Amino acid sequence: MNKNTEIKLGAILSYVVIALNMIIGIAYTPFLTRMLGQSEYGLYSLVASVISYLTILDLGFGNAITIYTAKYLAKKDKENENKLHGMFFIIYIIIGIIAGIIGFILFLNVDKLFGSSMNYEELQKAKVLMGILTFNLVITFPFSIFSSIITAYEKFIFNKIINIIRILLTPVVMIPLLFMGYKSIALVIMTTLINIACLIINMIYALKKLDVKLKFKGFDFKLLKEIFAYSFFIFLNTIIDKINWNVDNFILGTVSGTVAVAVYAVAAQFNNMYLSFSTAISGVLLPRAAKMEATNCSDEEFTNLFIKTGRIQYIIMALIMTGYILFAKYFITILFGTEYESAYYIGLILMLPVTIPLIQNMGLNIIQAKNKYKFRTIIFFFIAIANVLISIPFAKIYGGIGTAIGTAISLIIGQGFIMNIYYHKKIHIDMIKFWKEILKMTIPVLLSFFIGGIVCIFIKNTGIIIFGVKVVIYTIIYLSLMWLLGMNESEKDLVKKIIKSVRSKIEGKTI
Repeated sequence: MNKNTEIKLGAILSYVVIALNMIIGIAYTPFLTRMLGQSEYGLYSLVASVISYLTILDLGFGNAITIYTAKYLAKKDKENENKLHGMFFIIYIIIGIIAGIIGFILFLNVDKLFGSSMNYEELQKAKVLMGILTFNLVITFPFSIFSSIITAYEKFIFNKIINIIRILLTPVVMIPLLFMGYKSIALVIMTTLINIACLIINMIYALKKLDVKLKFKGFDFKLLKEIFAYSFFIFLNTIIDKINWNVDNFILGTVSGTVAVAVYAVAAQFNNMYLSFSTAISGVLLPRAAKMEATNCSDEEFTNLFIKTGRIQYIIMALIMTGYILFAKYFITILFGTEYESAYYIGLILMLPVTIPLIQNMGLNIIQAKNKYKFRTIIFFFIAIANVLISIPFAKIYGGIGTAIGTAISLIIGQGFIMNIYYHKKIHIDMIKFWKEILKMTIPVLLSFFIGGIVCIFIKNTGIIIFGVKVVIYTIIYLSLMWLLGMNESEKDLVKKIIKSVRSKIEGKTI
């Protein structure tokens, strides 16, 4: 299979992964919240959020492994590739041990962290959850190198299939356990076991199928220094992202309790789904950006790639965003109950400003490939601090909505304004041309949103079937107007090719 086909199928499978996440999120998460109870679900979300901070110990090396492996593959330098893999396997073992030590310290200090907002039973359960999740992370670090290597080799189909299996296994295993009375502790145990199994499969595939070698001799400190200089700002950026996306849970857990965290977690789940839709395309293009930089591609070529991916992402993101505004409030209250209604507004506050960076995700790949992450990291560091300073008092007054406002303000300033100027001035991506293209496509978006609003006014929600019909009608209206007024010939040809490919495979199986 050639690389272009692998990338296209990888992107399609990315959307399959997203669709499965949505279906399971829609069907399984409400079931999970009811079986666990609002308080315990909030407790589980809070502990998982705290432990997720330890993933910053990756130090940005995951992306570095992908970038440098892709460059060695382009140059056909197998010797240095093997040294790279061996060196980082050792480094990740050390990082895993450090993560275990920090996790153990957190375990010992659960009472101090959450004693003011949790009762004794919740604190004891939080300790157990924290211990299991820490163990999961310790195991994950050294074996995660193989996932980065598989990505560098552009084996996206295998990666996505493993993700699909992982997504399906969790509810399949957990639903019977929940009916048997097991709760959050059983959930994290099963999550850990499934994760370990997937890590082992990745390792076997990389070693056997891709013939990846780990060479432990000749530890290259000069290369490590170079990579650390590259990854340092990615590492800092990871910290900032963790602050922006996870600090709200922590703040709510300390000032408002587990119920507020549970409501925010529902909103965050919708936001995470929204985030994942944009990375389906750009996520498979990081190795390509690295190879373009290694072969000295022009600024115009990078601009064209940026605009091409941005337009496709905008078609998808605008559909989801306008659909969320029109339909999500009813959907959330039906699935989770009226006590989760504020999750709609929290989700809206988070999702609207993040739309701009989501249609520009290719820019992150480009600045990583060009090793120009420093400016973004410095700016976002100060914005993350502002996010925390705004969110704490707002959380005390407005709860989850207040923390979401703090995050939204940081996104608008950093991603909406500053990064667009940086892309244009320093990375030499023609952002004026980009926004002209996006504005052209906004006409069918606004038209479809207006028509969808009229449909919602005249057709009231009288049940889930009517609601589903309205969603389908709106989707058809949006796609029809986008096809007629928004999409260019290249995008239409891409859709036709995908439809033709799917049809031929179906007909082939039928025959």
